Amino acid sequence: MQALVTVEHFSDPGCPWAYSAAPHLTLLRWRYGDQLAWRNVMIGLAETPQRYLDRGSTPARVARGYRRYRRLGMPFATEPRARVVATGRACRAVVATRLLDPGREDAAFRALHFAQFTSTLLFDTDEGVRAALARVDGLDVEAIVGALDDDAVEAAYQADRAHARTASGSATAFQGKAANTDGLERYTAPSLRFTHRDGRHLEAGGFQPVEAYDVLLANLDVSLHRQGPPSDAVAVLEAFPYPLTTREVAAVLAALLVDPDDAAAEDVLIDAVGAGRARREALGDGALWSAV
Repeated sequence: MQALVTVEHFSDPGCPWAYSAAPHLTLLRWRYGDQLAWRNVMIGLAETPQRYLDRGSTPARVARGYRRYRRLGMPFATEPRARVVATGRACRAVVATRLLDPGREDAAFRALHFAQFTSTLLFDTDEGVRAALARVDGLDVEAIVGALDDDAVEAAYQADRAHARTASGSATAFQGKAANTDGLERYTAPSLRFTHRDGRHLEAGGFQPVEAYDVLLANLDVSLHRQGPPSDAVAVLEAFPYPLTTREVAAVLAALLVDPDDAAAEDVLIDAVGAGRARREALGDGALWSAV
């Protein structure tokens, strides 16, 4: 099926808001499936840690800051890492995966998010990228790490960065959700830009409630098929090529305009593990779940 809408996902593996929006994106993928064609655009928040150090960031301060995002449902770990990290290397790893193994780009992006927010890995080093990507089944991690400095990867990454820095005059800027940290107004993570195949587009800048995305899609094309919640949590796990967090499953299971119920989702997922239908992997202060 040809996608009706292309979704440009402006993001960065180092942004906690982008990480916390994962349940929203998972729900959109469930609701609309292959009617949406996704394209990741790496923002490149920081090429070196200096930007963060200049703001007074320390490993302990960063780890303490993660606690404010727990209310949004994704797993976190609060052990301080050895030093503050930059994000450019991790962004290049996403781009390298896009070029070498595009079917695993989203899984690689997720793995780098998990490395940043549930571990003490330094994903601005090749060793850190290698360890983070090791959780992606079937990915040739050595090929990705070996390509991080290739000209093609660098060119594609810089094209992403330039595209992300075109927010001036946009709806995102109007709403106060753009940023200027290096001389150009850019989209913040996660911003979604929806472009219909007829050329019309709408955007939602920065972190938004999931129904903001839903209403934009409704205004672009009411012929879209919109799938409701399933009756079986394992059906959610089976629909994705990578494991999901408890909150992601809870978001898909929730009725329209009803908040996700993490405890209820965890109960049915535990039962699925007990029945041999699912697997559980500890992750930070939460878990990842996959179908057997």
